[in-house]
Amino acid sequence: MTIDGDAAYQVLLARDARFDGRLFVGVTSTGVYCRPICRVRTPAQRNCRFFETPAQAEAAAFRPCLKCRPEVAPGAGLAWTVMDASRTLARQAANALDETAATGEAPSVAALAARLGVSDRHLRRIFFAEHGVTPLQYLQTRRLLLAKQLLTDTRMSVSQVALTSGFRSLRRFNAAFAEGYRMNPSRLRRATKRGAPAEADVEGAAESAPITVTLGYRAPLDEAALLAFIATRAIPGVEVVEGLVIRRSIRAEAIGTGSSAVAGWVEARFAPLESRVRLSFAPALGPASAAVIASVRRWLDLDASPATIDAALADLPGTPGLRLPGSIDGFELAVRAVLGQQVTVAAARTLARRLVERFGSDVATPWPDVGRAFPAPAVLASAAIGQIAGLGIIRSRAGAIQALAVQWSQLAPLVAGGGSPERLVERLQELPGIGAWTAHYIAMRALGWPDAFPPGDIAALKAMQGLFAITTHRQAQAHAEAWSPWRAYALLRLWNSLSPGPSP
Repeated sequence: MTIDGDAAYQVLLARDARFDGRLFVGVTSTGVYCRPICRVRTPAQRNCRFFETPAQAEAAAFRPCLKCRPEVAPGAGLAWTVMDASRTLARQAANALDETAATGEAPSVAALAARLGVSDRHLRRIFFAEHGVTPLQYLQTRRLLLAKQLLTDTRMSVSQVALTSGFRSLRRFNAAFAEGYRMNPSRLRRATKRGAPAEADVEGAAESAPITVTLGYRAPLDEAALLAFIATRAIPGVEVVEGLVIRRSIRAEAIGTGSSAVAGWVEARFAPLESRVRLSFAPALGPASAAVIASVRRWLDLDASPATIDAALADLPGTPGLRLPGSIDGFELAVRAVLGQQVTVAAARTLARRLVERFGSDVATPWPDVGRAFPAPAVLASAAIGQIAGLGIIRSRAGAIQALAVQWSQLAPLVAGGGSPERLVERLQELPGIGAWTAHYIAMRALGWPDAFPPGDIAALKAMQGLFAITTHRQAQAHAEAWSPWRAYALLRLWNSLSPGPSP
């Protein structure tokens, strides 16, 4: 898509945060590219080149600004209109590359194409048309930006940053960093960490220190509604919300790569005045940093475009900046969705607590109220149905949970970043005890599917009766078409309209 230079320059002059993460400006006089909200002196228009992604800017030989930090910008999210199939596939491919950036593997474009159901050649073509770079150029940019973020925000040694960012050797990392950013990693650290401990001290503290990075988002963000939604569903021992902070454990296989996967923890601390989230996570999760960051962004819906969404839902009550709560563990969410069938949120939470107490595992965290990890699929798959049902779970739902656990190795790729919600819904409904509503709800939250509208939702119909005099589920589905592609946000607004607080 061609960018209108005059319009883009007006965005730059206004420092319009609505375009943060969707527009980047390269300044030919400095060789640096910035976010549109950068507070440095605005360059002359004749010196500006505009790009949709950091990968495009870096492919044009611009290096990232040290002040506005493009690596902190929110992701592009969905297009402002309903996306066509090719654009959807290109975005799904980019999401998949985001989550594998730190693995150190050179991903097969052919394998990614097969996963998305298209040919290798077609994926390369639509990827370049959407992103302006090849998949491997995009991946290299993600790795370099991840490295820049870790060098700036953490105390990890340069060698650890190299491996964590997906580079197989320090030599290759230094060469790629110097080529892309025209400075070596140690120089960047000195430039951004003035007054920090010397390099030897940094390396000595890195192995035991939590990894802390900064994540940006587009304001407004309704923290009250998001945190209340998570708090009312938090499983004791697994997750806790205190003020503007969320802390939770992560089971070993939820985020990790192969046999190196380990259990850990994350803490997300909101800073509303800065439109940022300070994310800390266990040092053991360092090798999966890219996956952790991508999962947390989806979990907290940090790439949403509130101005666009709120404008599309103007006929619904609600506070600006509503976010779609996702999940950091797709299997956990799927099990909890089954536990929540035809019971209250409080009852589902009680059943989930019992399941964790009986089948979960201990995990070391910095907090006394978070110390259990959700059960792994293998554990629930091997448990007797009677053991699960003995926790007060209806036997048919116990069977559905075990079916999910048995099939999770096949379902997990569909839940990974870039997965197709339609394919996931179809596959889930093949399992016993998983109906259309449950399948759509899982896809809505596990994938961050913004256009989900689970069929037959009783609470949504009740809200629409009061707001629009709608009396049948068919009428509700037809009316909801007007909110596409943001029907999941509409659903949250409908739920919230029925309760006195910010969460249903």
